[in-house]
Amino acid sequence: MAAPLAYYYEILEGESRARYLIAKSSKLGISLDSPTDLLNEEHSHAVEHADIPRDPRGTSLLDLKFEIARRMLENCRICERACGADRSRGEKGHCGVLEPRISSTFLHMGEEPDLVPSYTIFFSGCTFNCVYCQNWDISTRPGSGDIIEADTLARMIEAKEGHSGSRLGMQYKARNVNWVGGDPTSNLPFILDVLRRCSANLPQVWNSNMYLSQDAMKLLDGVVDVYLTDFKYGNDECARRLSNAPDYLRVVKRNHLLGRAHAEMIIRHLVLPGHLKCCTEPVLSWIAENLEDVRVNVMAQYRPEFRAREFPELSKPLKMPEFQAAIDIAERLGLDLCD
Repeated sequence: MAAPLAYYYEILEGESRARYLIAKSSKLGISLDSPTDLLNEEHSHAVEHADIPRDPRGTSLLDLKFEIARRMLENCRICERACGADRSRGEKGHCGVLEPRISSTFLHMGEEPDLVPSYTIFFSGCTFNCVYCQNWDISTRPGSGDIIEADTLARMIEAKEGHSGSRLGMQYKARNVNWVGGDPTSNLPFILDVLRRCSANLPQVWNSNMYLSQDAMKLLDGVVDVYLTDFKYGNDECARRLSNAPDYLRVVKRNHLLGRAHAEMIIRHLVLPGHLKCCTEPVLSWIAENLEDVRVNVMAQYRPEFRAREFPELSKPLKMPEFQAAIDIAERLGLDLCD
């Protein structure tokens, strides 16, 4: 049994390369002008057979991933809603995201201890409509924020590799790149475009609600080093009522299994008031039964934001006894809890 985040720490110690760099150096014998079905076939074969001989003059696996993702914008199916909007021609889908807009970038000191300092890139817009969203000013305004060119953002990331700063007299540098929002899913083609222009050996963290399509998850295989996931609900009714997320459990369970199969994982579960039995206990039980070598962060940060006061059980902050009950469940299940 591998230790949680073992490969992540190998990258930090310079013993291994970030997965996206490996994908960037893997060359394939296919033209990017090929029909989409051939691109998908070549991609699947390359991901499943990483040790086959490559054409050193060919197309990089990372360029292939970007081209497939770019074409997905023409009939968008990047998230599980598969709304079919032609985002390449300015048609808005459910998320409302057109050109990627970034609300902020900074070295985040408030993430899980293994990740800090984390170079966080916050996108505007989201695939969910959570009534209690604590980043609602970002998630509900996909047209807000700045447009940053892919090459510019790649240089900004490279500047954070080995970057020194000061905080309370201590020196620090970025340990990773943390793609977040809102949610990063709608911006997958842009993120792949940034990475194919980048050379920093920094682990890539996908900080997401995990409501991606299976096709999008395939594109992240060989790119993401750590999934920092948000596993919210233990049933579909709560997901529908509070986040407008149909078929939640099937999608999010599938994507956790896929993500853990090709990368390391930290799972966040925000304890919601009044949702211990319907959400917290089944979520934590499923993790214990189905995922190995993952870190779990049971979170007490809930506060009634955005439209939360329209829902009686969410109208007040989480009480400490309820949070302690959630911790007791996690410890009884033997989960590896974040410090």
